[in-house]
Amino acid sequence: MSVAAAVPDERGAEVASAGAQVRVAATSFLALFAIVGIALYGLPFFYDFMVRDFGWSRAQVTSGNALSKLVVGPLFGFLAGWVIDRFGPRTLMVAGIMMAGVALVGLGSISSLGLFYVFYLFNALGYVCGGPLPNQVLLTRWFTQARGRAMGFAYLGIGLGGALVPFLALWLVQLAGWHVALRLLGVLIVLIALPFALTVREWPPSASGTRASHHNERAPIGDVFRAPAFYLLVIGSMCSIAAVGGTNQHLKLFLSLDHDYSQRDAATVASLVLGASLVGRLAMGWLADRIAKKHVMLLIYFLVAGSIPLLFLGPTRTTMYCFALIFGIGLGGEYMVIPLMAAELFDGRVLGRALGIILTTDGVAEAVSPVLVGHLRDSSGSYAGAFTLLVGFALAGALAIALLPRRRPVERAAILARST
Repeated sequence: MSVAAAVPDERGAEVASAGAQVRVAATSFLALFAIVGIALYGLPFFYDFMVRDFGWSRAQVTSGNALSKLVVGPLFGFLAGWVIDRFGPRTLMVAGIMMAGVALVGLGSISSLGLFYVFYLFNALGYVCGGPLPNQVLLTRWFTQARGRAMGFAYLGIGLGGALVPFLALWLVQLAGWHVALRLLGVLIVLIALPFALTVREWPPSASGTRASHHNERAPIGDVFRAPAFYLLVIGSMCSIAAVGGTNQHLKLFLSLDHDYSQRDAATVASLVLGASLVGRLAMGWLADRIAKKHVMLLIYFLVAGSIPLLFLGPTRTTMYCFALIFGIGLGGEYMVIPLMAAELFDGRVLGRALGIILTTDGVAEAVSPVLVGHLRDSSGSYAGAFTLLVGFALAGALAIALLPRRRPVERAAILARST
């Protein structure tokens, strides 16, 4: 990843040194590797163990993620964005890393549904406080022209963590059982992500004026709420996240319980999805620096919509590998491109709050969709109707994104005013 060093930007400030930018990117890489790659994508690997050992339904094992995000998202999502805009992302990130670690240690120690929900609340808090939101703001502050590539590199952490965790979890389960495996993964999250997060600088050294403006010039959030583009981005991202979350949360259940895949074979497919996402993150980050970000979003959404029907063809090795590759590439760009689009549409002084709202609504979609899929599967005995619904979500998201403007709404208004 190439980054400029000591190059004047358009406001006369100097861009931070390449070494400092690399450290920032590494901090985000490790935080996303741990909190999203290990915790978010690792937990579904354990769902079938809970179904077998505790007798819970598919809807119940996916409802922990749903209930926790439905509580945590609306209560803390916007607040987290406000805290970042006011105080910076580092403290919030450190708290999130600790809570994510505690969540997995706790989930490895429970046997009741009540405690399952309690520790899933900690998992959701860890995601909100230490996951994409603070890292997106941190990267946006430190990178300008290479923002897409920087975001793509940092989000490789999600893909790499998600690709490794099925095999790591399988090895730990075989070694010590699934309860101990979850506890060890929780400890690993803290060991991986915390050291860099404790020492990262929240602003480039040359951005003292920009930092002061963020503290002293509180841009009103009302302008965001008055922009139709904000609602289109919210709807588009919610629909696509619902399609991705509903598919990913049920993939191992679909393979292991419905089609008798062995633990190793199911882990291979899950790992291939996240491995392909590595390619997707790099490719979409590269594209986002070269073509309109809305076109990159549309490509991602069509990849997701086009991959899910492959599951209807039956879980043969060929179709599952094709699904994993296509879905994984779309998944790779999914979460990364949303903040890039938001940064293009909205003032940087309100970006934390705007992203807080967008990621909160995305969290609601990601929470509700797997439970809805679980209910449809439990009631019908088949995933056919549920997978059809997920394709519909992805296409609806693409339609909303297609209606987005290519310029920031304020800039469009200024251009129209000059032309009249």
